[in-house]
Amino acid sequence: MSRRRSLRWQIAALVAVASGVVALAVGVLVHRSTFERSLSLGRDRALTALLSEQADPGPLPPALRAQITGPHTYATWYDDRDPDVPWMWAASGTRAVKIDMGGELRNLRALDRHIVLASLGVLGVVVPLAALAAELPNRRLRRVARTARRVAEGDLEARTSAGPGGDEITAIAAAVDTMAAALHDRLRAEQRFTADVAHELRTPLMGLVTCAGLLPEGEVTDLVRDRVGVLRVLVENLLEISRLDAGAESADRAEVPLGRFARDCVHRTGLAAEVTVHGDPVAVTDPRRLDRILANLVVNAHRHGKAPVEVSVAGAAITVRDHGPGFPASLLAEGPQRFRTGASERGHGHGLGLTIAAGQARVIGARLDFGNDPGGGAVATVRLN
Repeated sequence: MSRRRSLRWQIAALVAVASGVVALAVGVLVHRSTFERSLSLGRDRALTALLSEQADPGPLPPALRAQITGPHTYATWYDDRDPDVPWMWAASGTRAVKIDMGGELRNLRALDRHIVLASLGVLGVVVPLAALAAELPNRRLRRVARTARRVAEGDLEARTSAGPGGDEITAIAAAVDTMAAALHDRLRAEQRFTADVAHELRTPLMGLVTCAGLLPEGEVTDLVRDRVGVLRVLVENLLEISRLDAGAESADRAEVPLGRFARDCVHRTGLAAEVTVHGDPVAVTDPRRLDRILANLVVNAHRHGKAPVEVSVAGAAITVRDHGPGFPASLLAEGPQRFRTGASERGHGHGLGLTIAAGQARVIGARLDFGNDPGGGAVATVRLN
C-alpha cells in the first residue's frame, strides 16, 4: 500500500482539511468583526469632527450626496475607491469632513497576517499529532490484514492476538481469529476423513488386486484389472494428498542436472513429449518429488489436453505445454482443486494430479504457475528456487 493511501495519512489529511476550514471560518469572522468595528469607530470620529470643526474636503462623492435629503440630515460614507488610502466621510447640509482610515486598514491587514501565521502554526502541530495518534489503530489494522493474508495463503495457524478491548478493530481481529480457527478445524476434519477413507480402502483394495491377479485371462479379466488399477492409483493419490496436507513431508535435496532429468522423467511416463533444453541447467532440489511433479504435469497434458506435448527446460524453470483447450478460468483463478477438472472439454479425471503437483512443489520450495498460451494450449511452469 502506498503511503498516500495509508489510513494514517488519510486521517492526517482529513484533520488538516478540517483544521483549515475551521481556521478559515474563524479568520473570516474575526476579519469581518474587526472591519465592522473599524467602520463604526470611523463613523463616530467623522461625525465628531463634523460637529466640532468646519472643513471643506472638496466636492462630495455622489454616493454621499445622494444620502443628504435635507439641511439637518447627517450621513456617512466609507470611501474605498483607492484600496490603499481609504476615507470615512461625514456630511450635513453644506458641511462635510473626511477622516483618514489608512491606519485601521493597516491594522486589519496585520491582523489577517497574524491569523494566517497562527493557523499555519496550529496546522504544523495538529497534523503530525493526528498522524501519530492514527498510527496505533493503523498498526493494529495492518496486523489484522497480515493475518488475513496468511490465512488466505494457507497458514491456518495464524492469529491476530487481538487482546482486550471493545473497539471496532478488536472486533474485526477477533472475527478473523474465529474464522481462522473454524477453517483450521474444518480442514483438519477433511484431512482426517481423506486419510481414514484411504487407509480403510487400502486393505480391501489389496484383496481385490490379489483376486484380480488370480482370474483367468480374458476380456472381462482385463477390464476388471484395469478398473482395480485405477482404484489403486486413486487410493495412493489420496494417501499422498493426506500426507501433504498434514505437513508430514520434507525435501531431500541433491544437485540435479535438469536437462537429463527431464528427458528421463518423460521417458518413464511412457508418453510422447518433445523435450527442449536450453544450456546445461542444474538445480539443487528433491529429485524424487520433482519427478512426481513433472510426471503429473505430462500425464495431465495428455489426459486433458491434446498432442503435441512440449517440455522446455530453461534455467531453473521447467515448462509443460499441450495444444488443447487450455486451463479453465476457475483453475487459473483458484489453483488446482481435488476432484474437480474444471471443464468438460479438458477431459475427465479426479483432479488429483495437479493438486499433488502443487503440494509437492510447496514441499521443495518451488512455484507452480498455470496459464494458457496465446496460440492455444495449457502451460504449466515449475520454477525452482
